[in-house]
Amino acid sequence: MSGALRESFQMSGATAEGTKRYAQRMSSAASGHFRERYGLLMSSIGLGTYLGRWDEHTDRSYEEAIKRALELGCNVIDSAINYRFQRSERAIGRALKELFESGKASRDETVVATKAGFFPFEDEPPRDPRAWVMESVVDKGLARSDEIVGGSHCMTQAYLDDQLSRSLENLGLETIDVFYIHNPESQLEAVSLDEFNTRIRAAFETLERAASDGRIGCYGTATWNGYRQQPGSPGYLSIADMVAIAKEAGGDDHHFKVIQLPYNLAMPEALTSANQNIEGELLSPLMAADRLGITVMCSASLSQARLSQNLPPFVGQALKGLSTDAQRAIQFVRSTPGVTTALVGMSRRSHVDENMAVASVPLATVEEFFSMFSSEEP
Repeated sequence: MSGALRESFQMSGATAEGTKRYAQRMSSAASGHFRERYGLLMSSIGLGTYLGRWDEHTDRSYEEAIKRALELGCNVIDSAINYRFQRSERAIGRALKELFESGKASRDETVVATKAGFFPFEDEPPRDPRAWVMESVVDKGLARSDEIVGGSHCMTQAYLDDQLSRSLENLGLETIDVFYIHNPESQLEAVSLDEFNTRIRAAFETLERAASDGRIGCYGTATWNGYRQQPGSPGYLSIADMVAIAKEAGGDDHHFKVIQLPYNLAMPEALTSANQNIEGELLSPLMAADRLGITVMCSASLSQARLSQNLPPFVGQALKGLSTDAQRAIQFVRSTPGVTTALVGMSRRSHVDENMAVASVPLATVEEFFSMFSSEEP
């Protein structure tokens, strides 16, 4: 990261006043595009930065996409330190710096989220990943070898603290609004549930301190399989258990506020799978999160572009006012009760223009939304 960026850390994070100001400025957005969660107004469509090559061309493309997204009503930016070997975070940092310095956006209007857990490497894959892990993690005292799972995942207190510091530097920010532990269910491939709970409790304690210090606004868990599986399955996570552990780590005023899981037309489990036990009642992840006061961000809204074309006709018949299948897939996610933000990978300005057009369309009605589930078509 350049010295200029390092020296221009943006103070504080998103605020109620700032996000309200941003929402009011986006006059073309339809009602329901902005949703209030823990005092912040967040756009129903967020920009994800997972995919793409680790090269300067993709870096620049992401920077332009981010600037365009903020211009069109997207104030939620999602990343992870390992995305594109730290290059996605750095592209976000450069784009935000330009926006903030030009006055086209401000820090208090923008909700920035990132994740830690997987090893990020540096700009590109190392020739010897195992040697990199030993030199960069074990030898530096960030974790023991037995605290690393699958050669790629770690969530010790020292490691998370180190990754948070690196993410803050990459992004050029003083505060990250949402900081996730990335796919913590990966740990369950190697340790017992009791050991997992011990490890995640320690991780939550670290993030509670980070919240108290102002380095993060809140924290959560970003998962792939964890919240979608059935109880008893390897890697299953209970949202209620995560909240209970957060209370142990931070008390009733804990900062565990957000979860992330995949949800789309082809992966509907967040809505349809009654796998979360809340006081003896089995609820879907979305309903359980709502019951517990947890915000839900949904990843893979387009299933890595697989849902951007060739959707069955009944989807278009139910979700009206849209011109492309990508828009219909996004509309499905953002219109689902309990979803705060549909995260969409957008590495090109053209993607942003197409996808953010959905923001000006009213949410699907309950009747329109659930009519898809009664269709006789596959």
